[in-house]
Amino acid sequence: MAKLSLQEQLLKSGLVSAVKAKSVKSDKRKQTQQQRKNKVEVVDEAKELAQKAQAEKVEKDRELNQLRQQQEEQKQLAAQIKQIIELNRLPRDAEGQAYNFTDNNKVKRLYVSETMRDQIAEGRLAIVKLGTNYEVVAADTAIKIQQRDAASVIVFNERNKIADVVDDPYAAYQVPDDLIW
Repeated sequence: MAKLSLQEQLLKSGLVSAVKAKSVKSDKRKQTQQQRKNKVEVVDEAKELAQKAQAEKVEKDRELNQLRQQQEEQKQLAAQIKQIIELNRLPRDAEGQAYNFTDNNKVKRLYVSETMRDQIAEGRLAIVKLGTNYEVVAADTAIKIQQRDAASVIVFNERNKIADVVDDPYAAYQVPDDLIW
């Protein structure tokens, strides 16, 4: 059994007349001859629409991929921040003094020892948010967290340079100028 072309199948079923099939065939032949002769491209609308749809699909896929990548990076940052806080958090004193601070315009309270409270005020310690809880970490750790996500650092006072100079135990001793290191 020989395979029939689509045109022959349509003719046999009576969906297309012989005259119409002949005219379509001659138009197609003329079009290809004209393309070869003049090297002019005839606009194929279906092909253009398919290419346009493909380009839109590629653009949409690229945007979705970029969005997924950003979400993955956010998850990685959140995991890094959580790990940094859990490894570097300082133990709090539940029976210590209350330290009040604001988070999203709400006053929160954290119980810490008196020395921790002073160090938070001086900028040596900071309060960071871990989920719904708050933890106390060292200033160096707070800087690392702040680089990844500034919103996680709730209280981080600037260090007072004058206080550092006053706390220097060797401030009273002069260093000789002729000392060679």
